[in-house]
Amino acid sequence: MLPVLSVAAEGEVRVPLAAQIIADQLGLTEDEREEMLPSGKQRLLHNRVHWAKFYMSKAGLIDSPKRGIFVASAAGQALLATKPERIDVDTLKAFPAFAEFYGQAGASAEPDQVAATVAATRSDATPEEQIDAAHAVMTAALKADLLQRVLEQSPAFFERLIVELLVAMGYGGSHEDAARQLGKSGDGGIDGVIDEDRLGLDRIYVQAKRYATGTGVGRPEVQGFVGSLVGLGANKGVFVTTSAFSKQALDYARSLQQRVILIDGSRLTELMTEFGVGVRTTRVIDVKRLDEDFFADEA
Repeated sequence: MLPVLSVAAEGEVRVPLAAQIIADQLGLTEDEREEMLPSGKQRLLHNRVHWAKFYMSKAGLIDSPKRGIFVASAAGQALLATKPERIDVDTLKAFPAFAEFYGQAGASAEPDQVAATVAATRSDATPEEQIDAAHAVMTAALKADLLQRVLEQSPAFFERLIVELLVAMGYGGSHEDAARQLGKSGDGGIDGVIDEDRLGLDRIYVQAKRYATGTGVGRPEVQGFVGSLVGLGANKGVFVTTSAFSKQALDYARSLQQRVILIDGSRLTELMTEFGVGVRTTRVIDVKRLDEDFFADEA
């Protein structure tokens, strides 16, 4: 991480150029520069530069003024001024933003993976624990990237995203049917209507708001949405936002007679990942175990 931050402190740079500069500084051979990951899909050096950049961006040490370009932030410059011998995950944990992100990697995992995430920081971690921990961290990184990319898109794109997600989850019948209704209503706080099933026996009313991170959705916005549902005689609604809902908004939604589901930015990226919207599988690890039954003595 230290070499990457040092390069970024010299000015805006992309990963390939940063990797080349660092390779020159370290005196890497041509074979070392071209060494690939076990998957064979990316150079090892480029992969490590990418993850170093990503981790330090979560700590606020690196900024990305444009897509694919990064540069050291004021905080990054300040850290370099202390002349650190190295920068690693323990260093980054001193920054609240990174500590929160890194904690989410375990918090969002299954209960049996949380212990694995902690255990993988020890030298006695088992291979299974290391795999679980790596998967949890990569999932948290993917969710963060997803949310950032969604925020960079237009409101129209966000509406199409909701169509893709709801259809992938089994609502709305086809993309065409869903698209005809979602984003076309504009009826007093309702952004769209989508069929709950393929036959259209029931309908779900949707509100989709793309708010920047830190701009929370409060109870008044949810009340306005519920008022629109009541006016339409509807009892099912989904309010989707890229930010977060206040505690008052969440408590209010839970107390309603109507069935109103609130989906915040974190839950949105979870669903996108689960149903394959905006993501794709790049690698599958097939872990095999010895089949004891195969070698069991015959009766």
